[in-house]
Amino acid sequence: MSVIVITGSAGLIGSAAAEFYIQAGFDVIGIDNDMRRHFFGPTGSVAGNLRRLKNLSGSRYKHYCTDIRDAEAINNIFSSFGENISLIVHTAAQPSHDWAAGDPLTDFTVNANGTLNLLEAMRKYCPDGVFIFTSTNKVYGDRPNKLPLVELETRWEIDPLHPYRQGIPENMPVDGCTHSLFGTSKLAADLLVQEYGRYFRQKTCCFRGGVLSGARQSGVEQHGFINYLMKCAVTGTPYTIFGYKGKQVRDVISSSDVVAAIDAFFKNPRPGGEVYNLGGGRASNISVIEAVEIAQEITRKKINCLYNDQHRTGDHIWYISDTQKFSSHYPEWRITKNVRVIMEEIFAENKNRWYSDICWPL
Repeated sequence: MSVIVITGSAGLIGSAAAEFYIQAGFDVIGIDNDMRRHFFGPTGSVAGNLRRLKNLSGSRYKHYCTDIRDAEAINNIFSSFGENISLIVHTAAQPSHDWAAGDPLTDFTVNANGTLNLLEAMRKYCPDGVFIFTSTNKVYGDRPNKLPLVELETRWEIDPLHPYRQGIPENMPVDGCTHSLFGTSKLAADLLVQEYGRYFRQKTCCFRGGVLSGARQSGVEQHGFINYLMKCAVTGTPYTIFGYKGKQVRDVISSSDVVAAIDAFFKNPRPGGEVYNLGGGRASNISVIEAVEIAQEITRKKINCLYNDQHRTGDHIWYISDTQKFSSHYPEWRITKNVRVIMEEIFAENKNRWYSDICWPL
């Protein structure tokens, strides 16, 4: 029996990974206590994803409503399955840099201590397994803002002669910049994952994600940019743009392309704590005001945009991932969906529910 453990199994990437591996014939152990409800309120809850996952999976999915900060509970789960655990996909997190500023202790213990608990459980009970961590581009802090950027009509862009013109690589320094408290806690976790790979020679990997998106994300103002924007468009909720004239650029990757990358590493893992920047890259990126325009085209609704001149602490003006390292190691992997396709899928899957929420007829 080959068992896969997924933390944050009811979240966007966690649920997509769970479905993928259940369909591939694996037994999946899900760990998720819906802390998103605590972080973001009822609209941020992943309870709907969990219900769907249980309905689809049958006996191949076993769920634990467990807090990853509880080392004893995590050890009990891992000891139950032992060396049958072949893969740990760690997506559970406090995911918002805005939220972290209000409760740094919870942010750090979830992101850093929780990750350490999982790494130790793997070392004790399934040391030959593969550990994949969904890290973040926020580990680079606001250092990307120091790049030579050029203001265009609808976006910021990097100087076309700069070495980073294809995107930001993994060797960008992380020191001497402002990270936000969220970026700091995720960087601590990121370094732990690397260190367990190098020091203990375990098969660990960090994916430093750009905007991870898809139809099953519970987008809220503090996290889930594309989903929240689409929801605002459908429901008529005002959407606030924070700083940089709305020209800040993000690369956007679909949950299915993230899971494909996870599976590629799982099938052919590299020891030593690999790090990969993972995002839409040059194939799928967008500025905030460009995203507003596309959202209006897709929904055929005008968005009530508000503007706050104060940008978020540690926010990036321009961030596009250079995915060349991962592509060179796993040439079969590629981006299959661009940002417009992702937005269309979000609208198609959620519009009835969102319309129903506000009692609008279709």
